[in-house]
Amino acid sequence: MPARAPHKRHPPRPRHSTRRVLAWAAGAWLAATISPVLVFRVMPVPTSAYMLEQRIAWLRAGEPHPPLRQHWVPLERISPQLQLAVIASEDQKFPYHHGFDVDAIRDALRYNARHRKTRGASTISQQTARNLFLWPARTWVRKGLEVYFTVLLETLWPKQRILAVYLNIAQFGDGIYGAEAAARAWFDTSAAALTAQQAAQLAAVLPAPKRLHAGQPSAYVLERAAAIREQMANLGPGYLPPTSLHY
Repeated sequence: MPARAPHKRHPPRPRHSTRRVLAWAAGAWLAATISPVLVFRVMPVPTSAYMLEQRIAWLRAGEPHPPLRQHWVPLERISPQLQLAVIASEDQKFPYHHGFDVDAIRDALRYNARHRKTRGASTISQQTARNLFLWPARTWVRKGLEVYFTVLLETLWPKQRILAVYLNIAQFGDGIYGAEAAARAWFDTSAAALTAQQAAQLAAVLPAPKRLHAGQPSAYVLERAAAIREQMANLGPGYLPPTSLHY
């Protein structure tokens, strides 16, 4: 009877090595994403991913373009009228939600299922996360990262900081970013001195800042601004997050 061939032992799978690599990758990812969030919690934001994307697009096109204007100012130097206007226009539950407006998302899904033109439901927190860290393309990867960064902002920043950064990086015109640059460009004033009407006109152009004009408003912009002012009156100045800290 022939001798049985010895049983070959397969080398053990490197489970521990795989786990170490995954743990290292997860730690590196957390460090790479949480670090800038912590830095920008206290430091002025000099630019954003959206602004950088705009610069790159201009360079690739090789066409003349306006200078990119943005000047950081703390929240206490931005008119409360503009703070209230963007909340009234973009996200009326901003002081109370944790980054996502579940009711608005549900309504948008129902609307989009019945209409060709889609409706968004992004909160100010989501828009801040997207503009600051991500790219504008509508992909599932970007949406997933937007959720992740929104959770980081809501966890690590107070509401005042989210609003301050939003108002400093939001686009108010072609190459015009932030409240201070917008106030100077469209009304020849400072962000601190914006009136209720000027603030409402700036908030009215946020859905399409390259097409709509706050300084020379169309009938559509004026109509939107009037509706925003009505909502501002309904909410009242007490609706704003307190600004006792310097953000």
